[in-house]
Amino acid sequence: MTLPSGVGNRLLAALPAADLDLLAPELEMVPLDRDAVVSRAGDQTEHVFFPHSGAISVMVDMANGQTVASAAIGREGAVGTLSVLGPSHTAVTAVVRAAGTASRIPASRFHTAFSRSPAIRHAVQIHFKAMLIQFQVGGACNALHPVQARMARWLLQLRDCIDDDVLPLTQEALSQILGVRRTTVTLLMRNLRASGAIRSERRGEIEIDPSRLAAAACECRDTMRLEIEEIFSMNAAGSRALVLPTQ
Repeated sequence: MTLPSGVGNRLLAALPAADLDLLAPELEMVPLDRDAVVSRAGDQTEHVFFPHSGAISVMVDMANGQTVASAAIGREGAVGTLSVLGPSHTAVTAVVRAAGTASRIPASRFHTAFSRSPAIRHAVQIHFKAMLIQFQVGGACNALHPVQARMARWLLQLRDCIDDDVLPLTQEALSQILGVRRTTVTLLMRNLRASGAIRSERRGEIEIDPSRLAAAACECRDTMRLEIEEIFSMNAAGSRALVLPTQ
C-alpha cells in the first residue's frame, strides 16, 4: 500500500519497508467522516485505524450520560491498538472531530503482524507512550485547571492535528469534549472572542488565532506536544542507529 503523499500516518511511515509489507495486503484506505464513531465503548475491537489526516477524540462515557475527552489522535497515532493484548471490549468511544482519511486493518490481522514484527511492536510501544502522556497530563489538567484554559488547550490540540486555524467544531461537540454544559461553552466562547483568541464562529466552524489562544491555554498542550515529539525523535534516532554501516 502506498501512503498518501505528505499526510502519511507517522507510525506507519516509520516502519521499515519489510515490516510495512506485513500490513500492506490487509490495509485499506477509508474516509473519516466528521462525527462518525470509529469505535464505541463496550464493543469488540474489529479494526485498527491509522489516521493520515483529520482528528479523533477519545471519549469517556459516564453512566449518567456525561462525556469527557481523554485524548486527541491525529496522524501521529492510531485507534484500536490495545487489541494486540487479546480480544477485548473497548472501554472508550472514539469520535471523528475533523474529517480525514485513515488506513484500516482488521484487528486479528494486525495482531498477527504485531506478533511477527519487532518493528511493529516498537511502533505500538511508541503509540502507547504518547497516549499515556495525554492521559496523565490530561487527567491532571481536568482536575486542576480552569475550564477556559482547558478549552483553549483542546482547541490548540485539534489545531495541531489538522494544521488549520479553522476547526470543524460545534459548541455541542465542545461541551461533550470538556464535560461541561452547553451554556458554559457559550460563555467561554464569548470570553475568547472578546480577547481575539477566537476570530469567528459560524456554521459549525471555529476560526482561532493560535498565538492569542495559546496565551489563554494552560501549559498542558505544550507539555504534551514536547514530550510526544521527544518520543518520536528518540525513535527516529534509534532507527538511524540501527542502519549505520559498521566500520
